[in-house]
Amino acid sequence: MCNRRTQHRDRLAPVRVAVLLVWAGATLGGCSVGAVPTKSNAKPKPAVPPGGVLLEGAGATFPALLYDEWFRQYENAHPRTVISYDAVGSGEGVRRFVGRSATDDERVDFGASDAAMRDDEIAAVPNGALLVPLTAGSVALAYNLPDVPTLKLSRQAYTGIFMGQIRNWNDPLIARANPGVKFPNLTIATVVRQDGSGTTFAFTKHLDAMNDDWRAQYGAATLVNWPGNSMRASGNEGVASRVRDSLGAIGYVSHEFAIRAGLTTALLQNRAGNYVAPGPDSSMAALKDAELPDNMRLYVPDPEQSSAYPIVTLTWVLLYRHYGDARKAQELTELLRWCLTSGQGYAANLGYTPLPPQIQQRAIAALGGVR
Repeated sequence: MCNRRTQHRDRLAPVRVAVLLVWAGATLGGCSVGAVPTKSNAKPKPAVPPGGVLLEGAGATFPALLYDEWFRQYENAHPRTVISYDAVGSGEGVRRFVGRSATDDERVDFGASDAAMRDDEIAAVPNGALLVPLTAGSVALAYNLPDVPTLKLSRQAYTGIFMGQIRNWNDPLIARANPGVKFPNLTIATVVRQDGSGTTFAFTKHLDAMNDDWRAQYGAATLVNWPGNSMRASGNEGVASRVRDSLGAIGYVSHEFAIRAGLTTALLQNRAGNYVAPGPDSSMAALKDAELPDNMRLYVPDPEQSSAYPIVTLTWVLLYRHYGDARKAQELTELLRWCLTSGQGYAANLGYTPLPPQIQQRAIAALGGVR
């Protein structure tokens, strides 16, 4: 049985992202144990032109759609730079980054996570690690009720749903915020992540900040032993797929994957009492006045702004401070500098949030710490 407050990084089989995303299957039942990745299922290394350089990364599924677009655009403009990214989840991305091996098929030049690395994880990286935020976004609650095109969920309601306290869609607490809406007498099926996930961390970080019962039982974690009979899936794409295919389902998923899957998302009540939809503008409102600390670990678990969406997260790239390969370090920092400048223009169209200027400038300056 899983521990009540499981916060370790797991080792589930990876979900791959190349040009097209493969929708992952979902698993039903209690806490699931994934397969340990092996060399036989490692992503094949792409061909590199003579004199070219290969940059390999792995990690979060949350920013995968934007990373895919960024890397495609950058490769088109820099044909001697080849970028390979495995969207295997934040937990697996941190594991690969920390456990770098020169002979391992899973070695990476950079990791990616929506849960910033902890001090003990950073301490395990020889020669040090650097966290740099690249973009931000919303964690949406996507649902499948074809006859309910608009759904408002109060803070008490969506916490109660994921704590297993609200089990039916016609519950009075849900109906109270949606006058005139006829809800079906249908059991609520929650869809959650079975892999170590930064999206899970962002969602539970919010619940931890605003609900005493959640904080006492679960806290903020990358992996949770969810109450009840939640349906479990790997990756944001797996959750989105399961919600799309399951009548009465509701799941937490990065907003851009909800858009891609054609899912309807709920308006959530924020700290100011307003019901707000996920999206770049409401996410930007949450980050408007935020300042990056020196360690780059910035969280806004329950923003105060009246127009802010309540569940917003940065997502970080994980870099080694010393690469031992001057050209690779230079090519990687040039790529990321482009992502933090010209690349920000691609974010909003894909459902992500461009970094506000004060965060963008600090992130660019941090790249100077890579050698």
